[in-house]
Amino acid sequence: MANPYTEHDQSMKAPHENYYVPEASIWPIVGAAALFLIALGAGATAGDLFNGQGPWILLSGVGLLLLMLVGWFRDVIRESMGGLYSSQMDRSFKQGMSWFIFSEVMFFAAFFGALFYARMIAVPWLGGAGNNAMTHEVLWPEFIAQWPLVLTPGGTETQGMGPLGLPLYNTMILLTSSVTVHIAHTALEQGDRQRLTLFLLLTVLLGSLFVYLQGVEYIHAYQDMGLMLDSGIYGNTFFLLTGFHGLHVTLGTLILFIVWLRVLRGHFSSEKHFAFQAGAWYWHFVDVVWLGLFVFVYIL
Repeated sequence: MANPYTEHDQSMKAPHENYYVPEASIWPIVGAAALFLIALGAGATAGDLFNGQGPWILLSGVGLLLLMLVGWFRDVIRESMGGLYSSQMDRSFKQGMSWFIFSEVMFFAAFFGALFYARMIAVPWLGGAGNNAMTHEVLWPEFIAQWPLVLTPGGTETQGMGPLGLPLYNTMILLTSSVTVHIAHTALEQGDRQRLTLFLLLTVLLGSLFVYLQGVEYIHAYQDMGLMLDSGIYGNTFFLLTGFHGLHVTLGTLILFIVWLRVLRGHFSSEKHFAFQAGAWYWHFVDVVWLGLFVFVYIL
């Protein structure tokens, strides 16, 4: 039987691409152990468990997480610079990063859902709204249905964090950083390494400033406002939403800082720069989440 492919057909076929499969790595296991220690340490710190050893467990988890990031980033950078990645591999990376960001959207959606449920359903019910007059009288007759709650079930008085001051400054900082990282991305695509280096560094500095100011805000909330993690449902939702977002900003800043160090070493080109692209996607994501936080936590 004659070959169904002519010589012309054979010449038109796409060249074969090797798909690099890395060897077994210890870093996923290290990362899982680090996240477990962080969760355990945070819970133990908040609940004053394990004879006050919670902060040390938390710090050990953070240290192990940083070790994992250094080791895993090092291996991936070596593979990339060694020319082991094909165009199909790049497409796989993009799909993976897209699904990761989608999972992060669902993560924050759960916390926003808890905030909306408490504010729009649970608080009015406790206040006797609708057909829940007996719920109000039986469970908590002195309850005042307002947001934020001024009195917790334990009798703790608290107050809400307004949008002016540090929250507004941090909003301006993150919006500015979104612009600077976009300028840096454009500069990379145009081959302008000097502008790329400058604006990527500005983005890292703005991210670091945001985290610092959020720390200042937390100190102000604890010391001057009586707003703490155990200050009822408002304190819970406030610190969980802003705290996890601050953790994401910290991670995004670290990623962009590593990308900036790679830029200084001459890595990336206008055609191949997925690591930078992934970091920029992640940064725009945390910016959008903060806008939601600023509106629904601080303003409304």
